[in-house]
Amino acid sequence: MPMTQREKKKGHANIYQIVWRWHFYAGLIFAPFLIILAVTGAIYLFKPQIEANLYADYYQVQEQGEKMAPSAHIETVMLEYPDAEITRYRPGEDSTRSAEVRALVNGESFTFFINPYTSELIGKINDQHRLIDRVEEFHGELMMGTIGDRIVELAACWTLILVTTGLYIWFPRKRKDIFGVLLPRIRKNKRTLFRDMHAVTGFWLSIAIIFLVLSGLLWSGFWGTKVQTILTNAGAGYPPSIWVGSAPESGLQTKDIADVPWSAQTMPVPSSDQHDGFIPISIDEVVEITDKENIYPTYEVIYPSSPEGVYTISVFPPKARDEATMHIDQYSGAILADYRFDNYKPLGKLMAWGITVHKGQEYGLINQIGGLLVCLGIITLVISGWIMWWKRKPKGQLGSPNSPSILTKKRLTIPLLVFSVVFPLVGLSVIIVFLLDWLVFRRIPKLKRFFR
Repeated sequence: MPMTQREKKKGHANIYQIVWRWHFYAGLIFAPFLIILAVTGAIYLFKPQIEANLYADYYQVQEQGEKMAPSAHIETVMLEYPDAEITRYRPGEDSTRSAEVRALVNGESFTFFINPYTSELIGKINDQHRLIDRVEEFHGELMMGTIGDRIVELAACWTLILVTTGLYIWFPRKRKDIFGVLLPRIRKNKRTLFRDMHAVTGFWLSIAIIFLVLSGLLWSGFWGTKVQTILTNAGAGYPPSIWVGSAPESGLQTKDIADVPWSAQTMPVPSSDQHDGFIPISIDEVVEITDKENIYPTYEVIYPSSPEGVYTISVFPPKARDEATMHIDQYSGAILADYRFDNYKPLGKLMAWGITVHKGQEYGLINQIGGLLVCLGIITLVISGWIMWWKRKPKGQLGSPNSPSILTKKRLTIPLLVFSVVFPLVGLSVIIVFLLDWLVFRRIPKLKRFFR
């Protein structure tokens, strides 16, 4: 029999309550992580300006004619620290920028800043004490390693659910006035104002938040790695043109030996052609080879870590189109792999662009300001949501919306299942939530009353 109008209204009301309940719990649980991501993300957006001010005395040098050879810069560090193990070298990208030598000293990583004209040691920084690196680590993994990475990934995935459920709740079904829908009602009471700050801000920022989440998830250790693997296996990875000869059969990936752009992380690492009596080329030759290839000047040279290893050239330029990753034979100087933005497939180019926009680099200061506004908007969403919850929360109860089980509504169950398949950590968390609800919350009266 066809449903009556009353039954349809009741069905819509039940769906609304279920969506609201999921939005409520997701917001309550993951709001602290959203604050962390927004604050650390806002700081990281301005990494160039912050580091230029923090390390101005180390970064800036006076032009004095011809620069000395990179090997002279390395020698300065070795004379000061004979037992140092050189791991990276970064030439100065312009005439007033110092060169950088990274080395392991007594098991700790240091960056040494060298005047490229005199080879004078300007100063050094323990890499564990670099502020923005710690901010980035907190942003990506809460400074908790793999566990923190998974927590951040889970929070990001649930943010997508928060946005979609929030849009469903926001959607104007009867209201025709733009106030309360597209613009906040600032002359109403405080409760209405906080509601509009939450709903209207969420609407305007929804696309930007989804973009930030998806582009950020590409760097996650679980979902991001799976996406890389799927793309590579689907033929959207590395074209044969980047290799000199056939692609190497190597279990070692480029991300295992160097910090490289996202698209190059799973690229297999070739081996140097090693024979008895072969002498490694100098850092001077490596820099000369790299400069001839027109690599963006902010590149780093990562030293080989074994006799069969390679020099790896990596660059994180402001614009995605200048990305490049190269592997160079440490004995012959032959370029074994040269992977650039022009070699990326369309999806790889889109992802590279998305990541540089996410980091606030692609469009300069405008990009940074836009990212900052989104971060501030996320903080506004969280705080206004908290205030609304605290004002309406009954004493002794959590104040969650009452609703029937989601399993009774196919229109909601199927999207949730699809989302759980696409983002497996969400699926795992949903299973845990249902088990807690079924085995714990419903069977303990005090908890049942509290979580009503």
